[in-house]
Amino acid sequence: MSARDQILQATLRLIGEQGIGAVTNRAVARAAGVSLGSLTYHFPSQEDLLREALQTFVDEEISRITTYVTALADSGMAPFDAADAVEKAVVDFAYGPEQIANLELHLHAARDPALRETSARSVEAYDRLAAAVLAALGIPDAERHAPTIVAMLYGLAVRRLATGDTAATGTADAFRLLLLGALPRT
Repeated sequence: MSARDQILQATLRLIGEQGIGAVTNRAVARAAGVSLGSLTYHFPSQEDLLREALQTFVDEEISRITTYVTALADSGMAPFDAADAVEKAVVDFAYGPEQIANLELHLHAARDPALRETSARSVEAYDRLAAAVLAALGIPDAERHAPTIVAMLYGLAVRRLATGDTAATGTADAFRLLLLGALPRT
């Protein structure tokens, strides 16, 4: 793994474990096992480091989830049954300090305009992913409904973190509830 990748992973771990305030050049260099000079060579500013750490996390998350979504779409599963698969995906993907870092960086972006664009790109990527899932399940107007799914999943992520729920309890039921509202009436 390159020094740059080590730095990005260490940054996400630090944010997830201790918050954005823990991201100092010295702390990141120590956690990454690189010299301070190497860190500042790769990331001249904290904004660059935070922005790229978030984007790296999102890119990796989307890649993992896209693989899962492709398998789900290929399974021909009915929308109602897909909710259990979504809950399983949340359990498989949604834990660890990187997930907390993702949420914290979005919150930080609300206070730091320099991070807002990266945060918005992240949310847009999740919206596109949700739209793809909904379209694969045959949900009409998938793009219109995708932001609601993303907002629900973010809200449930905050709830899981606050309660320590590692089973993603209620995710399938919440997903079914939204799907029932989006399914065409017959």
